[in-house]
Amino acid sequence: MKQQLTTLLIWVCCLSSLTAQWQIEDTHRIARKLNEGEALKDNIEMAGRKVAAIVEYAIDSTGSLQLSRDIIFPQLHPYIKESDPDWYIYRAYLRENYVGDMVEPSFYINDKRFVAGPVDSLVLDGVLHIVHQPSVSGLQLTRHLYPSMQERLFVEEWVLQNVTDAPIQVKAHNREVQRGSSGAKGDFVQFAKMMLPKRFEIAPKESYRFAIHFGATWQTELGRKASVEQATTSREKFLTQMQNSLQLVTPNETLNTLFAFSKIRASESIFDSELGLIHSPGGGRYYVGIWANDQAEYINPFFPYLGYKLGNVSAMNTFRAFAEEINENYKAIRYAFEIEGLVPPFQLDRGDAAMIAYGVSQYALASGNKKEAEELWPLIEWCLEYCHRQLNEEGVVQSESDEMEGRIETGKANLSTSSLYYGALWHAISLGEELDKDTKNYQQDVKFLERAIEAYFGATIDGLDTYRYYDGHEVLRHWICLPLVVDIHRRAEGTVEALFDRLWSENGVYVEREHPKKEISEIFWDRGTLYALRGTLIAGATEVSIEKLIEFSEKRLLGNRVPYVVEAYPEGAMAHLSAESGLYCRVFTEGLFGIYPTGLHSFEFTPRLPKAWPSMELNHVKAFGEDFNIKVERLGNGDLSISVYDNANRFELLNTSVEEGDTVPVTFN
Repeated sequence: MKQQLTTLLIWVCCLSSLTAQWQIEDTHRIARKLNEGEALKDNIEMAGRKVAAIVEYAIDSTGSLQLSRDIIFPQLHPYIKESDPDWYIYRAYLRENYVGDMVEPSFYINDKRFVAGPVDSLVLDGVLHIVHQPSVSGLQLTRHLYPSMQERLFVEEWVLQNVTDAPIQVKAHNREVQRGSSGAKGDFVQFAKMMLPKRFEIAPKESYRFAIHFGATWQTELGRKASVEQATTSREKFLTQMQNSLQLVTPNETLNTLFAFSKIRASESIFDSELGLIHSPGGGRYYVGIWANDQAEYINPFFPYLGYKLGNVSAMNTFRAFAEEINENYKAIRYAFEIEGLVPPFQLDRGDAAMIAYGVSQYALASGNKKEAEELWPLIEWCLEYCHRQLNEEGVVQSESDEMEGRIETGKANLSTSSLYYGALWHAISLGEELDKDTKNYQQDVKFLERAIEAYFGATIDGLDTYRYYDGHEVLRHWICLPLVVDIHRRAEGTVEALFDRLWSENGVYVEREHPKKEISEIFWDRGTLYALRGTLIAGATEVSIEKLIEFSEKRLLGNRVPYVVEAYPEGAMAHLSAESGLYCRVFTEGLFGIYPTGLHSFEFTPRLPKAWPSMELNHVKAFGEDFNIKVERLGNGDLSISVYDNANRFELLNTSVEEGDTVPVTFN
């Protein structure tokens, strides 16, 4: 963190040139300078293996800061109140909201209490930096907030800089807040504290640095001290790893930067649990639990491309947990393991077998690990067989709901479940060939299913040649993009127009614009937008897709809710759920670059280089057991120059030119 802080202090001197909005400072940092009279309110979530925090910063028109630190310890489960409904145990996390200055120290200078100056600016780079203007006494406060990646500790580091030409004598009073709680597994203590000397001096132009510790521990381990130095080092190491892996290089700095931020949010939400290391959505509600959509389908297939070891470990733990649930009677598999699997499973069939099969088959191929693939094959087989047994007379998959869990009607058979099953079959065929499995039935099933999807869901809706979401459904819905994602392009033109003309809003794609209930017609979920952008790029609608992708990315990175994509609105108040950031990255890996696994050590890709871009790169891709770069450049005749470089062995695997829209195969030896 020290290097980041030094860079920050240098950078702050240049902030005055910024206008009153978020600005990109470099690929890994955005900043906002507050003008006089400007107010701002937002929050950001950060997490490590044993802690999560949602920090809300509210700055009024005078520059006064109200800071709310909602600190959550996912593995510590307190008893719920006797007046609470029973379902509260699903969200029983030890947490405390430390508001305002209730945990801040008191400083006295010349017999007057120090009051931090108005907020001057904010910086986000995987750490939240809040820079105050100098106070009357000449002390300038800068706050740096970040989680430990390993301990039950969240840190708010203060740097007090003497901007005067004379030494400043400071008298300090520490403050400590401590509370005990009990749960089924024992007693624990949560606390906020600092360790300041009673008096200290700050020399001219020098700084004094200390930290407020937000932590928790079991009562039996109360004497154990958490390390701020370790927290700093662990966060720095994590952020450096994110910067150095899977680097997107395009002419558009907004896309590059939101991609870099998305890697952080997608990867930090991994927690120690009784299921092992697992990825969880976050958002203040979903910790030490896994879901068939968020984890199995959305985020796990992304981790091999990033090459994040903890991500791959969490993916395997997720799939192993689901594998324990398969049964010989082919009863519906559970869709979630809430609170480390301690909560009894819900039995609603959301099409979860299709979600799991689609995600696990992609992960197995992209990981390039044959041993893991062999272990995962029985789960894939079971999920595909379950889907096959749910086919109706028309040949599409029946399910009680989809990932929206009944928030909006889905009929008896929906387009999402059948599309995911279709995509999973193709990946299973490729994986089965690698593992010497008999996939003849899958090859027959996928052909029948493609015809069934067209016959059952293909429809003219709102004058467009696209899809209905279920039998009897007569309006457009966001998930009509899913056939495009799994390479069914027969109705691509009408579907692209439906998504980007009829369903598009300033916040991306609406779930359903013409629903009779007004409150539903205003709902958007970023996951729908991100699947839509991925699917339309795969289908070759490059120019309109890039236009919409840039518009959406500018809103999320630099707008009024930053710096990540969100879950939903109005539900969840646009929470920064983690897996959605993985979906943002997949818009580029699978959409813009068109990477499609064909084996454990092979893939094909169909790059979609926008006409205005001379080139684009995806560097340090870690999939298929390799570390490689892809570079795409436009030639004078309109063709594309394609090169693939092996970073590990330092040689060029491929250097060729292709026509736009061509698919390029790559095989590693």
